[in-house]
Amino acid sequence: LSNTAWAFATAGQSNPELLKKIGDHVAGLDSLDSFKPQELSNTALAFAKAGESHPKLFQKIGDHVARLMSLDSFYPQALSNTAWAFATAGQSNPELLKKIGDHVAGLDSLDSFKPQELS
Repeated sequence: LSNTAWAFATAGQSNPELLKKIGDHVAGLDSLDSFKPQELSNTALAFAKAGESHPKLFQKIGDHVARLMSLDSFYPQALSNTAWAFATAGQSNPELLKKIGDHVAGLDSLDSFKPQELS
């Protein structure tokens, strides 16, 4: 689902009905544990790029990521894209941003981050 949403948004193909269906499905899941970090990031990114509002989806993703024990499984781009998506979509989730900020600040080195991922 995340790849489908991302593909439509990246291609600039507007399909609000499709994104609503995907957003409603993901937001309604009991758990997002089956999603890989990139899938979570791509889903949020797709909605932000498409300009589609789905507060329940963003809340679900943000709360899930904020509750993870560690963000070590997130590549730098996934962290950056997730933060960007929330900011671009105007979705506030202070716990998520604190989790990402604390994770990045606690790294021994930022060498794995490209300049764009830090900006």
